[in-house]
Amino acid sequence: MSRPATFPHALRDYALLADGERGVLVGPRGDFAWMCFPRWHDGAIFSSLVGGVSSYTVAPRGRFVWGGYYEPGTLIWRSRWVTEEGVVECREALALPSTPKRAIVLRRIAAVRGPARVQVALAAGAEFDRHGMARLRQDEDGAWSAELGETRMRWLGAAEAKPTDGTSRERALTMELELEPGEERDLVLALQHREAPAPLHPAGELWDATEEEWKGRAPDVGGCLGPRDAEHAYVVMSGLTAESGAMVAAATTSLPERAERGRNYDYRYAWVRDQCYAGQAVAALGPHPLMDDAVRFAVARLLADGPDLMPAYTVAGKPVPQEKRLSLPGFPGGEDIVGNRVRDQFQLDAFGEILLLLAAAAGHDHLDADGWRAAELAVETIEQRWQQPDAGIWELEPALWTHSRLICAAGLRAIAACSPGQEQPAAWLALADRLVAECSATALHRAGRWQRAVEDPRLDASLLLAAIRGAVPADDPRSLATLRAVADELTEDGYCYRFKAEELPLGQAEGAFLLCGFWLALAHAQQGDMPLALAWFERNRAACGTPGLFSEEFDVRQRQLRGNLPQAFVHALMLECAVKLADG
Repeated sequence: MSRPATFPHALRDYALLADGERGVLVGPRGDFAWMCFPRWHDGAIFSSLVGGVSSYTVAPRGRFVWGGYYEPGTLIWRSRWVTEEGVVECREALALPSTPKRAIVLRRIAAVRGPARVQVALAAGAEFDRHGMARLRQDEDGAWSAELGETRMRWLGAAEAKPTDGTSRERALTMELELEPGEERDLVLALQHREAPAPLHPAGELWDATEEEWKGRAPDVGGCLGPRDAEHAYVVMSGLTAESGAMVAAATTSLPERAERGRNYDYRYAWVRDQCYAGQAVAALGPHPLMDDAVRFAVARLLADGPDLMPAYTVAGKPVPQEKRLSLPGFPGGEDIVGNRVRDQFQLDAFGEILLLLAAAAGHDHLDADGWRAAELAVETIEQRWQQPDAGIWELEPALWTHSRLICAAGLRAIAACSPGQEQPAAWLALADRLVAECSATALHRAGRWQRAVEDPRLDASLLLAAIRGAVPADDPRSLATLRAVADELTEDGYCYRFKAEELPLGQAEGAFLLCGFWLALAHAQQGDMPLALAWFERNRAACGTPGLFSEEFDVRQRQLRGNLPQAFVHALMLECAVKLADG
């Protein structure tokens, strides 16, 4: 059996396995198309998603129709194929609990109905295929071992596998299995950074430990709208959150927002703003661990870097590497970029979002002395730097962005309401008033709505947050005018765009931003218009793939996901809407 060809699929068809330190994208033909190791921001072990040759495939032989589903409250995925002979499933997960330097990939193939004829191929390649399976050998117990650069690999349950010809970079282990009805086969792939994998527990025990770990993660979402999706959103964010508390913005890099437009970004890092969105969303549900993780990450980074806080970090708290190209073809229509230029930006709004997160935690009595020190430092930074141009929420050229100042005002008001003192809150509220007054004097459009920046009169969906987060009242004329304008000018077919880009009609420059659609749901709920709020919520939560994962953008005309997958902040806002609209 030769190495099977691997081709990318539409993003809506990929499922995610994740253990907090890394993730796997699973395609509909049983192909593991993406996995970085040892951590999110490191080189890929499986890279066929972006044109590499490395992958790990389990799929039926012959003709079949694909399906699949997550076991409730988990990121345990079941690929399901209806063949001409019956039904085959492959249960798949990254084993829990996890560690940064070790990953265990579990796959259990089952002939659910009728016999199963399955082909299996493992072609691992570390550092985006720079290193193949060197020193490949089969041990006395039938397990296969190999070295992939600094990674050591051990594969159990595949004693019948045979290596293909070629160099270590071209080599794959392949086999064909024939299972009788009801029969199962466990495959366990262990990866260890720089060391030989330690002896493993039996597959059944690894599965039991993983199931038990997931049972303790998913919170009670019975009071939410769309409880199944709300629970899934929490679980996805949990899977994207490392032991450090840092949550990556997405599991992938270089998935294009628009074909051949050069907009390919690496999101395998922890954005301060995104993590604050996630923490606030979880806080709306209750004082669950992901809220504390967000606080822990934000406080640690702010106390370490102060006014020089970077917009994003690796999950280990290190600076994001600069952009560079790989030597891979990339996802069709995209490029092969790792690293992100965001490390050199100043984003004022991040300090306001941190204050909103800390206030949400304080509301649950989950803010300690370090948290209050971080709050004071955030306030000091806003006071020192609010008059400086920043890159803003969309990470554009520096300007006096209105959203940045208004979200800082919202954060100041929120933390002042929680402060145990009296003198500080008065000063913080005065600073919030000053920021709002300055925006009103310099960034209020003649139509009565907020405009993007002092020198930019255009509309921006992020300006909805001024009222949603409390910088100004929801019934303020500026809030009402902004909501009307966004609904009239930036929406199409129930989806919302962030702004009119490049002076082109909506949908031609970029896709709708699902984040913005959920903001509209919150904004209409805040106005008491629940039917319209629910319409926005339902329309946008349906814009996911078959496994229920959201990307950043949605191509309205083609009904396709665009950009990196899964995008954490979209899941965060979906969860927040599910909680708050249920209350409404």
